[in-house]
Amino acid sequence: MIIVDTALAKREAAGKPIRVGMIGAGFQAMGIGLQILNTTPGMQLCAVANRNLEKAAGVFGQAGLVATPCDSQHALESMIAAGRPAITEDAVALARAEGLDAIIEVTGSVEFAAHAVLAALETGKHVVQMNAELDGTIGPILKVKADQAGVIYTFSDGDQPGVQMNLHRFVAGIGVKPVLCGNIKGLHDPYRNPTTQESFAKRWGQKPAMVASFADGTKISFEQAIVANATGMTVARRGMLGPDFSGGDPGAPLTPIEQTVAAFEPHLDPNGPGIVDYVVGARPGPGVFVLGTLDDPRQKHYLELYKLGPGPYYCFYTPYHLCHFEVPTSVARAVLFDDPVLTPRGGPSVGVIALAKKDLAAGERIEDFGGYEVYGVAENIDVVRRENLLPIGLALGCTLARPVAKDTPLTFDDVVVPEGRLIDHLYAEQELLFGR
Repeated sequence: MIIVDTALAKREAAGKPIRVGMIGAGFQAMGIGLQILNTTPGMQLCAVANRNLEKAAGVFGQAGLVATPCDSQHALESMIAAGRPAITEDAVALARAEGLDAIIEVTGSVEFAAHAVLAALETGKHVVQMNAELDGTIGPILKVKADQAGVIYTFSDGDQPGVQMNLHRFVAGIGVKPVLCGNIKGLHDPYRNPTTQESFAKRWGQKPAMVASFADGTKISFEQAIVANATGMTVARRGMLGPDFSGGDPGAPLTPIEQTVAAFEPHLDPNGPGIVDYVVGARPGPGVFVLGTLDDPRQKHYLELYKLGPGPYYCFYTPYHLCHFEVPTSVARAVLFDDPVLTPRGGPSVGVIALAKKDLAAGERIEDFGGYEVYGVAENIDVVRRENLLPIGLALGCTLARPVAKDTPLTFDDVVVPEGRLIDHLYAEQELLFGR
């Protein structure tokens, strides 16, 4: 957003930078830190929390800064007040520390992140996160708690859900009704796992399970679910339509996104809430697109003149998503303008459920998103509730109570849930508020 750079420049000139704490020090967090430390005037990265202190120190180290380890909230607050970089293993202490305007959460966890995000909201801090897994599981109740605290809870710009939401707002803002928010993928294979994705993960410095969650559809299911929950859209069917124009060959020539519209058209309803979906083997990838429609024949004439075709559906797209580069802009939007990039509009309309990636035996434990046991697919929330389906965000750490066949959705009755988890408590609170 162009207005943000001017506002940040004013904060820099006034010597009043936005003060930020970050939870996580992985691949994306390193990029976010670099962006704030080297490229973003008017913003200061004050502290980083990570279970591995060496990695937390590395966030500051890449900018030539030495951070002080802190073992308490008080110590963190002292470093923040002094303007000295701080690191800690205690994410909740960082989330609660005074002197910070916003927290960036970028761990990819669910239970761990829930504690930190809730602590940040309860102590009056804006929260910007890149954690679609958390948001797609308990985002609506976290938004409620943010509203109660008078702060912003939002997903970030740069990642595909945020880019979709920006495009959705643009399309709606010019008077075209969005009927589909879409994501462009290069590969979808629900049986990918950490072993199949190990070499790719090593090349890019990422975790194999995380990379596998991109390939097996879990990540895109979460991403499209949170777009649905921000817009009120739904899915056309379990798992979305996901037309594949690659013919199963990731190296096949890519199809222009405008030429994929016909695959969605039978499922579009100009009078409905709209749907979220994705396409494989299209370009420009890895971008996003929005399909929209309008009735005014005069405006349709203009759109055809401007090379968007005769309708009835018009394809708007953004040809890239730049992840960490735009996170500081998201922080500034929250802190300076009370403007969330993407946040739940109310109760969930779409959830992400767990399906068996193989035949599962009683006693097996579900370990990771992108792991060996389950993959996630998007499903409308009324179906999730009616069939007692297990959200994959709650599935991690659960033990199978009985066998489940490959590709079968898991229900709450199929697993033993660990006791005492915050994530289960918040999900139950969300269902009590927004459920039946």
